[in-house]
Amino acid sequence: MLTALFMAVLDVFIVNVAAPTIGSELRASGADLQLVVAGYAITYSVLLITGARLGDRLGHGRVHLAGLALFTAASLACGLAQGATQLIVFRLVQGAGSALMIPQVLSLIQRTFTGEARLRALGAYSAVLAVGAAAGQVVGGVLVSADLFGTGWRPVFLVNVPVGALLLVLGRKVLPLGGGAGRERARAFDVPGLLLLAAAVSLLTVPLVLGQEEDWPLWSWLSLGAAVLLFALFCAYESRLARKGGAPLIAPRVVRHPGMGLAVFRILAVMAVNAGFLFTLTLHIQTGLGYSPLRAGLSFAPTAVVFGVVSLTWRRWPRQRALTTAGFVLVAAGAAGVGLVFRGGGDGGGVVYAVYAAVGVGLALAFSPTFTGALATVRPEDAADASGFLATVNQLGQLIGVAAFGTLFLNRLEPLGVPTAYNSAEAFAVSAWALAGTAAVGAVSGLVLRRR
Repeated sequence: MLTALFMAVLDVFIVNVAAPTIGSELRASGADLQLVVAGYAITYSVLLITGARLGDRLGHGRVHLAGLALFTAASLACGLAQGATQLIVFRLVQGAGSALMIPQVLSLIQRTFTGEARLRALGAYSAVLAVGAAAGQVVGGVLVSADLFGTGWRPVFLVNVPVGALLLVLGRKVLPLGGGAGRERARAFDVPGLLLLAAAVSLLTVPLVLGQEEDWPLWSWLSLGAAVLLFALFCAYESRLARKGGAPLIAPRVVRHPGMGLAVFRILAVMAVNAGFLFTLTLHIQTGLGYSPLRAGLSFAPTAVVFGVVSLTWRRWPRQRALTTAGFVLVAAGAAGVGLVFRGGGDGGGVVYAVYAAVGVGLALAFSPTFTGALATVRPEDAADASGFLATVNQLGQLIGVAAFGTLFLNRLEPLGVPTAYNSAEAFAVSAWALAGTAAVGAVSGLVLRRR
């Protein structure tokens, strides 16, 4: 299950490094490339909660395998695509497959494990969820630079096919394939809630992933405003449905669960910083410093490795209640440090890798205890609601981070003229300070929200 999770999260980021090669080989426009990168994230975000609810009704193992089969077939189609339009369509299908299979991972953890075993499983889940972001950059750089059998960018998709096929065989043997709980099968599916939420998430994600490329036209701001309105309508409808004894798409008690509000805020903050850091740093080292895809990808190895190690071991660290705040503080210091190290257009030498590692430690401490704590006390019958809800929050945080910090970097860089090591470093320094400021807000958020 965690291997499938890693594969799906990896695919959000693995295409970033391959995008220039895809553009040259398929003669894709800038808008085409952005849709290749972002199409996966759009359908993934929109359908996550739907996938979680389908798992509750039809059986988590069965829906997971159906999503895995769709994801694997779409990966093969992406790797064989002969044009940009084909690749965009198959990326949308790939995201839909992920939305079906990923919520079932968390739901099965919630329903299968208890006590200490459940905490260990949630820790492993959060480690894989977050490490996949940095690992995607690394794997993408390695595969594109290797140019296996002259296939260029295609292995970034084809690598999923043998892994997915193996997981399908194993999954049929080890996963529960029965139907969902009787309570879930009996109750009506919340179609109006589904349509409202899907429309709201679509109106939010599309301008976030396409707005920068289009220079933030009027339609993007109107879409964001409409998303806020539809989210409000969705919340009002779900609350009314619950009061009338209906079956809302997301049980209100999950959203009102003690500590959930703080967890959502912190997950949004840490995922926005994580995605914004990876995105702006990739732009700087490839555009400004001229790194190859392989070197750019391997630059993120320290962040990925320490993130994984810390995510799996943080429960043995002392002063548990202070770990999340300490993590945000370390991220703030690390982000500011990376900006200072690159100041003046240099490559930072060996020091930069130590700073990358510090950022990885901080991100793990800020994310893993928060995510695990938010889910550890959720009732098993609410597993589908919680998994879909927090997976959507996680994905939206990443999209917000790329949109906000990517826009800041590019807007700062454009007036400086042709990108050079020096002016790219100047633009990145501004982004790094913004990342550090966001992490600092995450550090103090617990103090404010706990008192409230």
